Amino acid sequence: MSGVLNFIVDNHTAVVQRLLEHLEVSVISLVIAMVLALPPALWLAHAGKGSFLAINASNVGRALPSLALIALVFPWGGLHPQTVIFALVLLGIPPMLTNAYVAVREVDPDVVEAARGMGMRPLEVLRKVELPLGAPVIMAGIRTASVQIIATATLGALVASGGLGTFITDGLAVGDTSSILTGALLVALLAILADAGLGVLERGATPRGVRLERGRAGLETEQAVRPTITEKERIS
Repeated sequence: MSGVLNFIVDNHTAVVQRLLEHLEVSVISLVIAMVLALPPALWLAHAGKGSFLAINASNVGRALPSLALIALVFPWGGLHPQTVIFALVLLGIPPMLTNAYVAVREVDPDVVEAARGMGMRPLEVLRKVELPLGAPVIMAGIRTASVQIIATATLGALVASGGLGTFITDGLAVGDTSSILTGALLVALLAILADAGLGVLERGATPRGVRLERGRAGLETEQAVRPTITEKERIS
């Protein structure tokens, strides 16, 4: 551990630079993936269509190796940050797409019908009812995608995109254990901080009175989001 601290002190300028590069690539990839995944997933879920796409998107995302994605894009992108960004976007879309779709579809149809009975238009139902109730599940998908993107961005060093992975590749080339450990530990720390920060946002996104899978009282919104099998049988 002392070797890692000494490495950071001796190379603090390079550490800050690589950390900023890693953050830049990760944030850009996450934002693009959100823009591409969330709007169509929310609308398809609201319309009750595209279940096959949403269900299988997550499986496809897990089946594609991260390094294979970068290798697939490399012939067109070359040694540029855009290459790893494109691959990271493809990696980040499946969990967000699946979670966003499931979040809206889990909302109790009775709640949706009640909103329509109050005169809400389809877009208002999505924005004022389905989206707030599904926000925690949507945020969970964003958390998953962010951790995957931050971890996989380490491989960007292989295509000259910089980032913390550079310490690992350079360390492997010259046999510098301190460099390797520094890169690995900083990536892990960055992923943990991102997960914790988005976890706070996820809890903040939970509407008051809603506590998923905990059956809180109040307005019993949990029952609207995830009715249990017993409740379904009772209704039928």
